Amino acid sequence: MASLGDIGVSALINIISAFAFLLAFALLRIQPINDRVYFPKWYIAGKRTSPRSWGGVVGKFVNLNIMTYFTFLNWMPQALKMTESELITHAGLDSAVFLRIYTLGLKIFAPIAVVAILILIPVNVSDVTLSFLRRDLVVSDIDKLSISNVRPKSNLFFVHISMEYLFTFWVCFMLYKEYNRVASMRLKFLASQGRRPEQFTVLVRNVPHISGRSISDSIQTFFQRNHPDRYLTHQAVYNANKFARLVRQRQRLQNWLDYNQLKFERHPDKRPKTKSGCLGLWGKTVDAIEYYKDQIKYLDRKLTMERQKILKDPKSITPAAFVSFNSRWGAAVCAQTQQSKNPTLWLTNWAPEPRDVYWKNVTIPFVSLSIRKLVISVSVFALVFCYMIPIAFVQSLANLEGLERIAPFLRPVIERKFVKSFLQGFLPGLTLKLFLHFLPAILMVMSKVEGHVAISVLERRTAAKYYYFMLVNVFLGSIVAGTAFEQLHAFLHESATQIPRNIGVSIPMKATFFITYIMVDGWAGIASEILRLKPLVIFQLKNMFIVKTERDMENAMDPGGVDFPETLPSLQLYFLLGIVYMVITPILLPFVLIFFALAYFVYRHQVINVYHQKYETAAAFWPHVHGRIIASLLISQLLLLGLLSTKEAAKSTPLLVMLPVLTLSFHKYCKNRFEPAFRKYPLEEAMSKDMQDGATASDVDVKSYLEDAYLHPIFRSFEEVELVEVKVDTDPTPAKEASPSPSEPSSSSPLHDHHRGDEEEEASHTVQQYEFGQPHAAYQYEVEQHHHVYQYESGSQYQHEVESATNVHRYDESEPHYQYYHQ
Repeated sequence: MASLGDIGVSALINIISAFAFLLAFALLRIQPINDRVYFPKWYIAGKRTSPRSWGGVVGKFVNLNIMTYFTFLNWMPQALKMTESELITHAGLDSAVFLRIYTLGLKIFAPIAVVAILILIPVNVSDVTLSFLRRDLVVSDIDKLSISNVRPKSNLFFVHISMEYLFTFWVCFMLYKEYNRVASMRLKFLASQGRRPEQFTVLVRNVPHISGRSISDSIQTFFQRNHPDRYLTHQAVYNANKFARLVRQRQRLQNWLDYNQLKFERHPDKRPKTKSGCLGLWGKTVDAIEYYKDQIKYLDRKLTMERQKILKDPKSITPAAFVSFNSRWGAAVCAQTQQSKNPTLWLTNWAPEPRDVYWKNVTIPFVSLSIRKLVISVSVFALVFCYMIPIAFVQSLANLEGLERIAPFLRPVIERKFVKSFLQGFLPGLTLKLFLHFLPAILMVMSKVEGHVAISVLERRTAAKYYYFMLVNVFLGSIVAGTAFEQLHAFLHESATQIPRNIGVSIPMKATFFITYIMVDGWAGIASEILRLKPLVIFQLKNMFIVKTERDMENAMDPGGVDFPETLPSLQLYFLLGIVYMVITPILLPFVLIFFALAYFVYRHQVINVYHQKYETAAAFWPHVHGRIIASLLISQLLLLGLLSTKEAAKSTPLLVMLPVLTLSFHKYCKNRFEPAFRKYPLEEAMSKDMQDGATASDVDVKSYLEDAYLHPIFRSFEEVELVEVKVDTDPTPAKEASPSPSEPSSSSPLHDHHRGDEEEEASHTVQQYEFGQPHAAYQYEVEQHHHVYQYESGSQYQHEVESATNVHRYDESEPHYQYYHQ
């Protein structure tokens, strides 16, 4: 059991660690060599090109401007200058709402901490129960501040029950205000968006096989019949795993070609050489540029043949498709209604935005999803209980007194003062953090196996698994295992009737372990997040050994987005700890408050300067956050109810029975009132947006916008590739291009034309034209195969689209931070 001295040692270690991380960040961020690590978002947006350097060659790597070292802490106020509306424009609604979770924690726990410390702690200290139980139980001075110090049958429990009611009402009030605010922000954000593919598109799965018809024809016929005025186009989903492997291989070859061409440009008098063997390590020495060009040409032929094989093979088409409509209203009706009298066929859901699609899972047969989910559920259950072993080990470190009683030979080592303080005050939290380090990656693999088709859903499902894991293992497991280790002597030498009393007294005492965990994970851990030590080391290694071209540099500095699978569950655990212990052991609340304040500060800086979200869900994760805070309230109430029953508080305990009922009623009201805004798209809003677009948009315009929006990325590009496919009549006389009539919708792309019948296929050739945007490469060739001509053109264009924003961001190059003003 950690004492006040042990907590002090842990606090000192973690405060020094956090300060060291923040100081190291403040110094490393102003070094030119690290600029792409600490400000990658601005480079990706095209609003930052390179840091200003002083002092020639050395100045490109080290900041030689002495004055900047005196202002190295200016990043702190800079992180707070951007308003929330500017933040939404800059980083998206997901990031803005993510930061609001931290401010919600501050709003909830700051008043609760003040009231609890002023009222509950004096009430707990006024009693002396633990002084009489010290002979049987392992206790410390901190435990005297908890409810465990109140004697059984005491009237003081009425104070704790009153505070539980007061705190619950306050939490619910803040949750209601926040849910209302986030729902309004979501609807406003969706209404402010321009035309986007996912607004017009639904994902259709479990398309039935109809004899004599292709999947594409079945989809077109079904939706033309059931949505005659709204159906516009569709894109079938192909199983093209081999093609994807060839694309990745081509990307590697293209990268080597770019590298050697740049090398030749720098030294025109010397042609680069390579060996033709594996990895260029052995074999015949050849001209590198010509060698990689020939390899790419050969691979392009294979890609062409593989692509044609996929298009010709009916088995490569999966019973799923992205179906697009000519209006948002039509898509909303289709996505939110049952399409067939058989509820297992023609299943429709809103399509994720194109960037959010996890293409590997779109091709999974629908019938296998239930089996996959069952297998993963069993696997997660087994994993949770397998992790109970390391959790028990961590608790043995946290409870050395109990360990000494059953293993006296360890006492000479453990009793050394600093060793004991380190083991109890710092090591348990650090060990638990290390055990949990690889868990999110394992759970993400499990979620992918489950078959979810959107990256955002994969991350939310992984976050849910991680939260349940932390609830069972980190919270409940630590309490159960810790109680067993601490009170083992009492359990072995007292009657069974005394065990509930010992557990009831011991549960509040676990606050000391959670305090050490909060300091390790929530103080030092959050400070290390802003340092980005791992990405910094990886970037510098890649920059030295791997980066050869600008494309390599962009890949090396890619920061990714907020790590929702790990960050959200950890955040919800802090809500759980604060809510559970706000009445039982209120001394824990100041530690939680420090976490929320520091984390908000750090993540605001990261969202503005570092994280680059790959998708936008308009805060679709918020109902999960709200639900788990409600679950924390219920756990707190039930735990207090059980604790009072062990205290024989028969007079006061029944007063708590109504509190869980009221909490569940509040949750049901919020779910009915606000959650539909996160699950469905109101037809009123859809029609309003359609009417706004009605004056300018036509079916032809919408179709041209949508027909390739959900084309599989391997068909869309090799690297920077745009696919254009046209029909060529066998008649040498030029024919006018026929525009599709809105009243006669066709399939989404000429990719489906080969399914329309042998007569049409024999009457035309298909010309597949690929345009490659690859620097320093220009070649053309034609491959004639089965009366199809494939023309490849490689140029040197890269297209960069930068969205304009209300706020124009500018930089003071003397300092590596941004400044912005209103245009």
